[in-house]
Amino acid sequence: MSVVLEAKHINKYFKKPVLFHVLRDISFQIKKGEFASIMGKSGCGKSTLLYILSTMDTDYEGQLFLNDKLISRQNRDHLSYIRNKHIGFVFQFHYLLSEFSVLENVMLPAKKLAEKTVQEIEHDAIEKLKMLNIEHLVKKRASQVSGGEKQRIAIARALINNPDIIMGDEPTGNLDSYNSENVFNIFKQLSYEKGLSLLVVTHDKDFANKTDRIIQMADGEIIT
Repeated sequence: MSVVLEAKHINKYFKKPVLFHVLRDISFQIKKGEFASIMGKSGCGKSTLLYILSTMDTDYEGQLFLNDKLISRQNRDHLSYIRNKHIGFVFQFHYLLSEFSVLENVMLPAKKLAEKTVQEIEHDAIEKLKMLNIEHLVKKRASQVSGGEKQRIAIARALINNPDIIMGDEPTGNLDSYNSENVFNIFKQLSYEKGLSLLVVTHDKDFANKTDRIIQMADGEIIT
């Protein structure tokens, strides 16, 4: 089984107001098609780690590999390209543009990548919405749909460039149990049927217990 993401000896320090060692020698791999969750108390470094793994934070020691290629120390533009093409994001807050239609929101990362025509991107976006059973919302403004639907739209947007890995930061944190279950089932299906890798930071034990593996963190370290 090929490795999609690998962290080797990641250390992170906050310099202000005093020197603080926030991540301590973090090493692990995420394989193709694996659905892993990261758990730990607030302040243990989960979100800080996710920001590094997603290439948004570059101020760390250690090495990060995506599809066996070293991506640490790359320039900002190249990292932005890697992030857009290979990594999909689903956050606790969906960050949809409320004045845009559902379709336009899903198309945005592909337009930024600019590797396909607008017609191809529109076709792909509709296919992703169909896959998530929300194609009937395609013309609606993002402000006109429910919370559970917004999160599914955010997942469709994360999938538009056919990434290698989806990273989630509390993606069910704002949802009721019915919609949380929905999001979990979508992720499980993506992992199982599409071979997509998923790495999700969560406080939801029920959610984490159903993933393939729980990476448990405490005080900036992986403990299991």
